[in-house]
Amino acid sequence: MSKRETLARYSLIIRKLRNGYHTFKEIQDYLALESEIQSDDFNISERTFYRDKNDILSLYGIEIIFDKSKNGYHTADIENQDVSNRIMEAMDIFNALNIAERLSDFVHLESRAPAGTQYMQQLLHQIKECKLVCFDYQKYWDTALRKRRVEPYGLKEYKNRWYLWARDTEDEYKFKTFALDRFLSLEPFNMKFDKLEGVTADSFFKHAVGIITPDKKEAEEVILSFDEHQGKYAKSLPLHHSQEILIDNENELRIKLFVLLSHDFKMDLLSYGSHVKIIQPEKLKKEIRAEHLKAAKSVV
Repeated sequence: MSKRETLARYSLIIRKLRNGYHTFKEIQDYLALESEIQSDDFNISERTFYRDKNDILSLYGIEIIFDKSKNGYHTADIENQDVSNRIMEAMDIFNALNIAERLSDFVHLESRAPAGTQYMQQLLHQIKECKLVCFDYQKYWDTALRKRRVEPYGLKEYKNRWYLWARDTEDEYKFKTFALDRFLSLEPFNMKFDKLEGVTADSFFKHAVGIITPDKKEAEEVILSFDEHQGKYAKSLPLHHSQEILIDNENELRIKLFVLLSHDFKMDLLSYGSHVKIIQPEKLKKEIRAEHLKAAKSVV
């Protein structure tokens, strides 16, 4: 059995057990069916299943336990459900892309540059150890290559891109975000730094939409009104964790947010076009209106 099939089997076992309690025979039958569907060999013995349980716990931190009262196996509750969901998502994509090699006529992938994920493990090590990192960096709008030395605090994802959140040692130790896909090299330092107490990614980005947090600006209450069609998307994929529904009927979805009026947030609003109305604040309404007028004038 190939390593690819083994990893795919782990994914299938986890997905099966996250949906309820199942006996070993039910797991075995499920894997046999998937073997037929995917033209792979996922069949296992009870001995292999026990080994898989240990490997899954070691690799993904997901514990599979047996509940005597339910007479079945299931996955134990996971402390960080967001991380668990992303692990499963990554496993599903990995398995699908392996199948795609045999079904290339039915799968179309976006053509895009690498996302810089090759630097993530080294960065996480430096973050954990509170050690400096140095890297060659090229901004999207600048052809010049610059060497940066920073105190790394965390990694942040936004719109399928990953960013390093760090204090820039050469710019008054300001917090900045650096896109990993703009890294051209990475050099870990053995020099340690003292982290600021109480500063976490959750607290720093609490009121932010995106990666930009305007200096010395306070979050504000924003009320938006979406039409019926766009409202469904806004409900299924909230703009911000503070999103609160005020009105939800066949004509309108009205929501309230408490956010920083950052560039990223304004770009998100502009992307909705005429499908969203800004109820408040007035200054945001004026800024978005001005951008729409400017865009209209540029159309020839």
